[in-house]
Amino acid sequence: MKKMATPLELFSDEPSLTISNTFAPSNLASLYWGECLSFLKTIPDKSIQLIVTSPPYNIGKPYETRLDISEYIVQQGSVIDECVRALQPSGSICWEVGNYVNNGEIIPLDILLYNCFRRHGMKLRNRVIWHFGHGLHCSRRFSGRYEVILWFTKTDDYVFNLNAVRVPQKYPGKKHFKGPNIGKYSSHPRGKNPSDVWDIPNVKNNHVEKTTHPCQFPVALVQRLVLALTNENDLVFDPFLGVGSTAIAGIINKRRVAGAEMRQDYYDIAVERVRLAYAGRLKFRPDKPVYEPEPGLSLVKNPFLAFG
Repeated sequence: MKKMATPLELFSDEPSLTISNTFAPSNLASLYWGECLSFLKTIPDKSIQLIVTSPPYNIGKPYETRLDISEYIVQQGSVIDECVRALQPSGSICWEVGNYVNNGEIIPLDILLYNCFRRHGMKLRNRVIWHFGHGLHCSRRFSGRYEVILWFTKTDDYVFNLNAVRVPQKYPGKKHFKGPNIGKYSSHPRGKNPSDVWDIPNVKNNHVEKTTHPCQFPVALVQRLVLALTNENDLVFDPFLGVGSTAIAGIINKRRVAGAEMRQDYYDIAVERVRLAYAGRLKFRPDKPVYEPEPGLSLVKNPFLAFG
């Protein structure tokens, strides 16, 4: 059986990967330990094809300092300003956010941050809903099971590779029942458009990608964006790198990657995961339909029905 090439072998003739802590256009991987604005200022104008990130939500997680919400918007806006400057004309920015929670009241961050992009003339192409099945259970409101990806483009001439991210049809054998194509299959042979609602599991304790990060990006979520909005060898950047899921999604699809992370423990994990991805040894959940348990499993049966 022919041995499968690793991402590094597919990407480059270099025998080993060098992860640089500074940016250069020729780098395969530029991972900066430090504050993202400092790193962004070293990246030339119009260098990046895709920016994907999930910034801190200002809810007091260990990796963030909670700010007054007006300060938070200013802080995010300054990062967005630099990202727009460094983005190519055909490029995209995907800002994945949830809700700011204050004394039980939720405030959608995508609404608060929208004008940070619009003031640069960025155009919102989709507001993608990322739905997931697991999370904290609320007692005084409905449990939150979604977050939002704001997809902006800089111009109308942007990269969009729909065929690369098509998903299986529900009825692939469906045929036209009237008109000039009567009797022919009506579905696209490569599958359907995944729409703007994505059902992808979040990274919880038993997830194959789980690290010490409490709010980790699943690789499959970023991979759809990488495949749809870039081409091979393009540069993918994450200003809030975390443990490196954006970089990994780029690596396994033969893109150049860059990112910044302030916390050394997360940065070290990201570097290790990037090295494993280049070697073809990183475990991750592929982009596939969510598992549905068999009806006969004991965990599926409702034990309370026995009590009437």
